[in-house]
Amino acid sequence: MPETLARPKVLVADDERVIADTLAIILNQSGFEARAVYSGEKAVDAAREWAPDMLISDVIMTDLNGIDAAIKIRSFLPSCKILLFSGQAATADLLDRARVQGHEFEILAKPVHPQDLLARLRA
Repeated sequence: MPETLARPKVLVADDERVIADTLAIILNQSGFEARAVYSGEKAVDAAREWAPDMLISDVIMTDLNGIDAAIKIRSFLPSCKILLFSGQAATADLLDRARVQGHEFEILAKPVHPQDLLARLRA
């Protein structure tokens, strides 16, 4: 019986293009419809146009950090699941600041193993 459900749409944001592209490829091969963008600002723009079901974003990016991008995206897509990842210690301060403002985000440490990521997305 053919699957009639639409594939969940996942937006991947990381200013390291190789990481964003690789994650999008893995997700596309694993039953998701994924797109990669390379900045927080582009993530917000893409989310407005495409309305993803999930956002996977690096926290530390040059223009708009992943937490601020996630807060903006959640403001107009409240049901979007958000998963952040980071390899940097500065993330804790940014997460604390977001928490004080009432935003809770799940965070994974970089490097993220694809199986761990897929398990988290399917949960």
